[in-house]
Amino acid sequence: MKNVILSVFSVLGMLLISNISVAQNKELQGILTRENGQKEEMNNLKFQEYFFEALKDYATNNYKKAIENLEVCYQIDSVNMAVEFEFSKNYYLLKEYYLAELFVEKALKRELNNSHLLKHKILVLKAQQKYKDAIETQKQLITIKPSASEGLVLLYIQNKEFNKAEDLISEIEEKALGTLRLKRFKLYIENRKKTSEKVANSTSKLTENSSIDVLTKKFNETKDYKILLEILSYDVKNSLFDKLYTHSKEGLELYPAQPILYQLNGFALNRLKKYNEAIDVLTTGIDFVIDNNKMELSYYNELIISYQGINNKQLALKYKLKADKLKEAN
Repeated sequence: MKNVILSVFSVLGMLLISNISVAQNKELQGILTRENGQKEEMNNLKFQEYFFEALKDYATNNYKKAIENLEVCYQIDSVNMAVEFEFSKNYYLLKEYYLAELFVEKALKRELNNSHLLKHKILVLKAQQKYKDAIETQKQLITIKPSASEGLVLLYIQNKEFNKAEDLISEIEEKALGTLRLKRFKLYIENRKKTSEKVANSTSKLTENSSIDVLTKKFNETKDYKILLEILSYDVKNSLFDKLYTHSKEGLELYPAQPILYQLNGFALNRLKKYNEAIDVLTTGIDFVIDNNKMELSYYNELIISYQGINNKQLALKYKLKADKLKEAN
């Protein structure tokens, strides 16, 4: 009987110890869970704080500081598409295009068909004049947004694939998706074709003095771009706006991808008070400005004059804000 009682107590003791052990383990697990939860919550708050600061820095053109804040975010969450996108945007504006491309590619691996990422990647590629890669990316974007076909036309032009640009314009027009911008591209290609046919017979009307006559004669013989720029510089210095318009227009027929020629043509048109024509020329030419803040600012300043000239205060203000932001960035 005594042995039986001892056995019962022994079993009860083991059960009691086992229950205590289970309770302790559960309590320990609860503590660890709470600690992990608190740590995760703290990391989330820290991530949000630094990410928000990075966005503020980006908005105020403090791109290096934005990258520093993003690096903290990246340590907390190294697989976050939004962080990679912001990295790429900031590196792009710092003209560190290799890193900008690297991070946008990482982001696209997470969201292959994100139209915002694809548009940004195209900007990065264009800044490096990687037009073939940009064309392929633009085609991918078109599968998501058919309206992006217009951007492909511009890329074909920039890559000197004029026949492909012309064919694509026809396709877009057949679908009744043409815009004013597309009409400008079409006109540009048509003018280029006409010019190619009459280059040999082109003449100049400059007769101001012997030195400019010599330049003009040389240009008529050679169609040299540097000589053209000398002639245009002479027109600007002497405020010969009619001649500046004529010569820059002739230049555009010969060198249709040179943004300085569009800018000078728009400049002349503004001085001749032909504001609507200036707007058409300037909004076409600005598409050819790549990685040149000074020239981009010149375009904005001329567009401000154009829109003020037609009393469109809203668009004049829009370009003034763009100009101010560009000045701050430099």
